[in-house]
Amino acid sequence: MGWDANDVALLKKLWADGHSAGQIANRLGLSRNAVSAKLKRMGQKRGRKPPTANPRIVSVPKRKVAPLVACARPADKVVSQRKPTATQPKEFTKRQLYAMLVDAVRNTG
Repeated sequence: MGWDANDVALLKKLWADGHSAGQIANRLGLSRNAVSAKLKRMGQKRGRKPPTANPRIVSVPKRKVAPLVACARPADKVVSQRKPTATQPKEFTKRQLYAMLVDAVRNTG
């Protein structure tokens, strides 16, 4: 797309007003890179940062932690207990593996 006189005039006006290249590109329906390249070819310099370059950062107020009344009292009873499970040996010997294989074959056949 070529730049016509109206687009160039609007580009100069918006740039002088302090709009960013992205805002101008949205207004003209072009890409930001196209606007930046045209400004560079025209020799336009900002001279200062646009107002969008330093956004005002507002801190979010920290939430106060509500005291947990239930946690302040000692627990009188145990709510749940784990049942002990039988632990399997980490490694089997060849004899144990062979015995398990024989049992499995007997049970399937």
